[in-house]
Order: sequence, then C-alpha cells, then structure tokens
Amino acid sequence: MSGPMALEPDGGQGDTLALRLAAPDATLSLRLPRRRRTPDDPVDVLAAELADRIGPAVHAYEVAALLESEGLTGEQIQERYGRPDLFSLAADLYGRVPRSFPEPPPGPDPWAPDHVRCALRGALFALPGLAYLLTGGLWHSPRGVYAVVAAGLLSWAWGQALSHRAYLRLASGAREAGRTLLVGAPSGALLATAAALAVAGPGPAALFGAGQSLYLAAAGVLLVRGGERLLLLTLAPLAAGAAALPWWDPGPLPRIVLPVLAVVSAVAVAGREIRRMLDADPPSGATRPPLLASLPYGLFGLAAGTLVISLGRREPWAVVVLTVSMGPAEWLLYRYRGLSVAALRASTDETGFRLRSARTLALCLGGYLLPLVPAALLTGAGPAPLLTLAALLWTALLLQAFGRAWLPAGATLTAAAGVAAVTLLGGPPGTLALPICCGSAAGVLVIGVLWCLGRPTAHS
Repeated sequence: MSGPMALEPDGGQGDTLALRLAAPDATLSLRLPRRRRTPDDPVDVLAAELADRIGPAVHAYEVAALLESEGLTGEQIQERYGRPDLFSLAADLYGRVPRSFPEPPPGPDPWAPDHVRCALRGALFALPGLAYLLTGGLWHSPRGVYAVVAAGLLSWAWGQALSHRAYLRLASGAREAGRTLLVGAPSGALLATAAALAVAGPGPAALFGAGQSLYLAAAGVLLVRGGERLLLLTLAPLAAGAAALPWWDPGPLPRIVLPVLAVVSAVAVAGREIRRMLDADPPSGATRPPLLASLPYGLFGLAAGTLVISLGRREPWAVVVLTVSMGPAEWLLYRYRGLSVAALRASTDETGFRLRSARTLALCLGGYLLPLVPAALLTGAGPAPLLTLAALLWTALLLQAFGRAWLPAGATLTAAAGVAAVTLLGGPPGTLALPICCGSAAGVLVIGVLWCLGRPTAHS
C-alpha cells in the first residue's frame, strides 16, 4: 500500500476510509458504521441524571469536576461510557445538555426586624409618662409645667445627638462609645436640670425636672446598648403603682418613692453598661467623627419635641397614641429597608426600581398611618393633627436611617417654627396650624424619600 491514508474521521470521503492503490482509478473503500445513539445510550442516561447540574456549567472543565465528585473512575468511563478519558466524556456531556442558568434562591432578609424589640420600644416610650400621673399633684403649676417642658425638650435634643454620636463611635469599638456616653449622658442631664431650675426655681418642679433628665439620659444609654428589657424592669414598680391608681391612692410617700426608684435603677443599670463598655479592648487607630455630624439629629429632636408638645396641649391622648406607635414605626422602618433590598434584586433597570420603591413607601407609610385613624377616634382626638405629625416623624426617621439628616431636620424645624409662630401671633382657628405645617413638611419629606431613596445606589 503505497498511497496515503486519511486519518481524520471525515477526510473528504464522508464515512469512507479509502485505501488508494497504485492505479489512480483503483480505490478500495472500507465503509465503517456510523456511531448512533441508542435509546439506552449510557451517556444520554448520565446526561439526564446530571442535567440540572450540568446546565449551569460555563465550561466542560466544570462538568469534569462534577464527574470526579461523583466518583467515576477511568475504567468506568472507558467500559461503561466508551470514552477514552474523563475530559472527553465531560466535553460530550457539556455538548448534549443545553445551557440553563436558574435564578439563585432568595437570600435571607438582612433587615428582618426584631418584633419583640420593636414592641418593647413602643412601650418604653410611653411607660415613663406614668410618673406624671403619680407625681403631678405634687409639683403641677404653670411654672412647673414650663420647667418640665424645657427640661424635656433639651433632653430630647441632647439625647438624639448623643445617641447618633455613640453609634458612630461604636464603629471604633465599644470602649470609644462608652467614653462618649460617659461624658455626654451626665452633661445632658445636668444641662436639662439647669433649664428646669432656671424656669421654675428651687422646688418640687425643679426636682421632678432633674429626675426626668436623669432618667432620659440613662434610658438613652440603655437604648444605644440594646438594653430594652433591662429598662423595662426598672420601670416595673412605676407601672405597678400607676396601675393601682384607679382603685387605690398610695399617698404622697409611695408617689415619690416609686418614680425615684425607677430613676435610681435606670441610672445604676446604665452606669453598669458604661463600665462594661469601658472595660473593652482599646481600639487601634480610632478616628473621632466631627461634632457637627450629630447636630442635625439634635435639631430634629428639639423640633420633634416641640411639635409633640404642641399636639399635647390640645390632644393629650393623641400624644399617648403617637408615643405607643413608635414601636410599630420602627418595625416598619426595618420592613422598608428589607422590601427595598427585595425590590433591588427584582429590578432590571432604574425605572423599575423607582416604581417598586414608591410602592414600598406607600405600603409602609400607609401601614403606619392607617391604624392611627381608629386609635385617634377611640381616644376622642382629631385624626388630622395626629396623622400629619406621625407622617412627618416617620419619613424623617426613614431619611435619617439612610444618613440623610439635614433635610428632615430642616423640614421638622420649619414645621415647628410655623406652629410656634401661629401660636404666638394668631392664625388659623382650632388645630389647623399643626396639620397644615406638619402636612406640608411631610409632603416635602415624601418627595425627598422618593428622590433620595428611589435610586438603587442608596441601597447598595
């Protein structure tokens, strides 16, 4: 045989392997049978068994790794599947199974709210008000009310700014946050006490203002540390004494002792928490955030307190409803963040995400405001002032949660200034000033939420 032999499977002769003889027209052809897949082809069976894991592969090497993990040996590959080695079988399987890339399973919600913690916070915001029921007859007077209000406003403003700064310092370690609280909490209590003393002068009202300031400072420390249950325990005697008032008058001494016991307990527990924070390991290379970063949070606390007091002047029960609703409000803040992350995963373009973001805002804000309507009607309060103030506070807290602090501070301050101006100079009759000012500010913040948080980058 002096002619060339075609060694390629299709060497120009189709399925024919030609042996060429010396004569140019003399060709001896040996026809080999074409390999056909039978219905019980073991390679097809293997492909069907592993289709769900072969489909997402982007290269045959991934299929080879899969076959190795299945424990296939070289002898099995040659004898059972008729392939010379692992990689040829992997390439065959990769070609037989079409590519499929299923969506990954949804991950856990990173913003899943703690239901018990949110419920506790709503109760903790309302329970301290029982001290006013127990001790109101001992210090109540026009000057005393002004003194307690002044101390409360300063405590709220200081506490908001201090809590924000403590959270910032927690990024550098518990020790740094503890040092911030060790200096900031007593300073705020001293400042608020001085305000109560300056307004009312020495007397029962100043003492009550001092106790209120100490409690609010200690409560701020415990809330930063997540000590809601500890704070609830400190308020248990106060709650028990107030619950007995409809049936039993405890007398002057228990009326004084129970609030004092709550204040002393809260201060002691807060001091223990700060001491634990100071015992933590010192950080390396900690940086101090600027003080101005916490200023808008303090201004918001001052303005929010002013608006709540304005509501309480005409609708005291509405303030109780608003205070208790702070627990569900916090829960819905977490739900907004979780639903926004889900919307981000489901969206393919920015327009689609903006629409989902607007729907999420409507769902969460509506879910917060809707239950307040029957609550206001049951307490005899007008729904409009309560709903507009609640909408303002919730949207402001939402923006603050994303680090947008100046817009809610400015809008809330403007609303508080408008209500104060109407009160001092005269304006719309009845309670129209509060819903007009708060509703306008809430509308501005809703637009701010849609603009600032309707972008995917805000949630990345």
